[in-house]
Amino acid sequence: MEQISLGKIADQYLKATTELDPTSATYFGLAGANDSFGDYSPDGARASLDLAISTLAQLSKVTISNDKDRIAKESMVERLGLIVDLFESKEHLRNLNVIESPPQQIRQIFDLMKKETDDDFSDIAARLSRVPSALIGYQKSLEEGLRLGVAASPRQASEVAKQARAYGGSDNVGFFASLITEYEGSNTQVKNDLASGAEVASLAYLELAQYLSFYAQRSNAKDAIGPDRWALECRRFNGIEIDPTEAYEWGWNEVFRIDDEMVSIARDLYPNATFEEALIALDERPGYVIEGVETFRDWNQGLLDNTISELNGVHFDIPVPIQKLQAMIAPPGGAAAMYYTGPSADLSRPGRTWYPTLGRNRFPLWTEVSTAYHEGVPGHHLQIGYITYMGEELNSFSRLLGAISGHIEGWALYAERLMDELGYLGDPVYRLGMLSAQAMRAARVVIDIGLHHGFMIPPGHRFLKAGPWTIENAINLLQATSGRERAFAVSEIDRYLGWPAQATSYKIGERIWRATREASKKAQGKDFSLSRFHQKGFELGFVGLAQLQRELGH
Repeated sequence: MEQISLGKIADQYLKATTELDPTSATYFGLAGANDSFGDYSPDGARASLDLAISTLAQLSKVTISNDKDRIAKESMVERLGLIVDLFESKEHLRNLNVIESPPQQIRQIFDLMKKETDDDFSDIAARLSRVPSALIGYQKSLEEGLRLGVAASPRQASEVAKQARAYGGSDNVGFFASLITEYEGSNTQVKNDLASGAEVASLAYLELAQYLSFYAQRSNAKDAIGPDRWALECRRFNGIEIDPTEAYEWGWNEVFRIDDEMVSIARDLYPNATFEEALIALDERPGYVIEGVETFRDWNQGLLDNTISELNGVHFDIPVPIQKLQAMIAPPGGAAAMYYTGPSADLSRPGRTWYPTLGRNRFPLWTEVSTAYHEGVPGHHLQIGYITYMGEELNSFSRLLGAISGHIEGWALYAERLMDELGYLGDPVYRLGMLSAQAMRAARVVIDIGLHHGFMIPPGHRFLKAGPWTIENAINLLQATSGRERAFAVSEIDRYLGWPAQATSYKIGERIWRATREASKKAQGKDFSLSRFHQKGFELGFVGLAQLQRELGH
């Protein structure tokens, strides 16, 4: 019997995944049932588990004959094994957080759907009509979790209830009703179907909000998840085992180091001000503030376009199909952080950055330049766009399904510092913005690990007293280190508590990207090429941080 190839196994797994979860086909821009959802009930999770187990069995029989397949197989085995471990830990029965759980995923998939033809809008209308059943299945999972004593915290439930009310339109028009206005065609049936679908989807989210408020009253789960669950989540988001004690100490060293550098620059900019006063002054600095949402979006788009043009052919070779990147304003109701969505598999849908305004109409720019580098180029878009561009050179798992936060977010944070190295942050205002982003990511490491492990705050910080962590001092540290407003900091702390270990992946990932670069540079000596190192990193496809070290650090 002819042995099935690794590429074929990957393709079969992708096909089965998109059949189980049609929104993944939409996300990747693949052909599929773009008018429906997968099963968010416990049965859906069981089906995903069965698929992972059967695929692992197939992988165990594959003979590997080249490095590319060896790397891909190792990544697949690790990720599929993680699915098994997460299921056994019953994480699917408490999958509720403020940023990346089914309530957000179901809403956000409409951002990525095509909106050009009557058929496109018919798919949107049909998917809208199926939002209620998707959310009912999800509630079955949460109910099963409560029955088994496995629950998300009341904090997460209450905050997502607020999001659900915003999506449903309790205080305004609501997200789903806004989709009707995007249809400019004349087909009466499509218009009616959109209106009907938007109505039932809005109502379903308002009902979800009521359910989650009741769920919060019945859950006795703590905000902190403890060391054992954190270790599993750390593996999920980093693809490497981390010693939390060592990482916590290192994170504090980074907090102190970056803080010292920020204070020095702030003192040069505002000699007669305290550090806190300097950060407030930056929000008002003439020439560094934009009024108006669309004006800000245009500025962001211009920065993205100019960066691509200037880096291409000098520091990176950026393929033409991924030179298009769209700056978008995120729909209201979600978390506070800017985010990125990648291009479709065929590159017909471009990569996009999404900026949540949080109701603001005024935008200080001192933190936004490095954020654009992080989300765009050379950050997320260059890495994810290039991997997508590689097409059949990578198997479908390595190209689409194997993404790991530490690899991706670590690269994006690395990219911010790289732009400083390349001379793009010579303006001390924007360099201070980059450092504030670094400081926030370092603070994330100590807050996330500290809260979930019950570690103590060490002495020595100019702002924070030594002692146990509380929600309030976590908020205060984030504000003090990054200069962000309180609403942003509150949203971030909710995120770290509900999405454990993900917040560590930025700084830990950057640490490993930089350490791997230094190891490669030491091993290669005068033959080392920074651009070639970056290129080889992209050509690996999606891998975990442990794999990244093994494959690039020589």
